Amino acid sequence: MKRDDLIRAIRRYCRTKGLRFEVDERTGNGSHYKVKAGERRTIVQYKLNPHIFRMILKQLDIDPADL
Repeated sequence: MKRDDLIRAIRRYCRTKGLRFEVDERTGNGSHYKVKAGERRTIVQYKLNPHIFRMILKQLDIDPADL
């Protein structure tokens, strides 16, 4: 999954759960984006592997099956 696809899926998840969603492309370092889902936040980098993908969802408290 690419970064933009992951962000799109998280946005959809937040919309269905009624959570606030924000992406800040300016404060991330280089190709990293800061993502907020509800009260949780994390950094999403450009290149994702399965381990990083799981870590991002865990930090946002999102079950991968919900995406």
